[in-house]
Amino acid sequence: MTASASDIKYTVLDFASLDGWAQDDHAAALTTFRNTCQDMDDPDWTSLCALAGDVPDARAFFELFFRPVLIEDGQPAMFTGYFEPELDGSLTRSARYRYPVYAMPPEARAIRPWLTRRQILEGPFLQGRGLEIAWVDDPVELFFLQIQGSGRIRLPNGQMIRVGYSGFNGHEYRSVGAELVRRGTYAAHQVSAQVIRNYVQRNPDVGKELLYHNPSYVFFREVSEVPAERGPLGAMNRSITTMRSIAVDPKFVPLGAPVWIEKDGADPLRRLMIAQDTGSAIKGAQRADVFFGTGDEAGRAAGRLRDPGRMMVLMPIQRAYALLPEGAI
Repeated sequence: MTASASDIKYTVLDFASLDGWAQDDHAAALTTFRNTCQDMDDPDWTSLCALAGDVPDARAFFELFFRPVLIEDGQPAMFTGYFEPELDGSLTRSARYRYPVYAMPPEARAIRPWLTRRQILEGPFLQGRGLEIAWVDDPVELFFLQIQGSGRIRLPNGQMIRVGYSGFNGHEYRSVGAELVRRGTYAAHQVSAQVIRNYVQRNPDVGKELLYHNPSYVFFREVSEVPAERGPLGAMNRSITTMRSIAVDPKFVPLGAPVWIEKDGADPLRRLMIAQDTGSAIKGAQRADVFFGTGDEAGRAAGRLRDPGRMMVLMPIQRAYALLPEGAI
């Protein structure tokens, strides 16, 4: 259930109340902030972005010009992880490479919602239109590419092409992991991306139907102009940074804003992140997806993350106090 505006609670904190704040690498966070702050339109942010260009003390910069704001919508905090997968594919279809990575057709933008995942994959609607960016060899890996929103495809000659999110069909994301738990196939603590992969590969017919449980379907565009040493493009159309970029719900967190993360669980994380991405499953004021990087190792680490905690958005001072109800300061 979505909270109404009157249900949102804002609390302005001081930096001394942030667990681990003094120990973080604020300069690394500032570098990531600079990467996208020039794209923020509000005057409060553009002036701070200009100041961020020449800062001798990154920690002092954040403490002087920002205040941490705890935004609560009544839902518990939840941190998950995401990554940039690498798939094996080809620019031409073959017996091995037969699962298409589609560009977005214009009617999918005009009609909301458009066709479901099942209708797209089983129907004739996209065939023969030249919308295939590449063909890959594994439908499960393609499914997870859609969940992550970007990735690299390794061609037979060793060349890599990069694809990024272009849009989706307008249907709400539904978790196949949650569906496996609902069916009693696995307990909630057992479900991970690797478990889902193994299940679908062991049970191809049942697994195909399981993937159709998620009617949402993501389309891509080629973004191979992004250098290999840089991260994939996020929602701000800039490269995101391993373990410094997060995906958030922009209804609550401005894209480009610094966000202090206090992730609990088996491997606690206390770090200043930058909100540079979004995701169809990232909904809520205390919901964030941590970017773990590229490749299988990053994917394994990201897949294990599902922890509670709290997050505070660093807002320009005037903007932070303007969020409080009258008389609350």
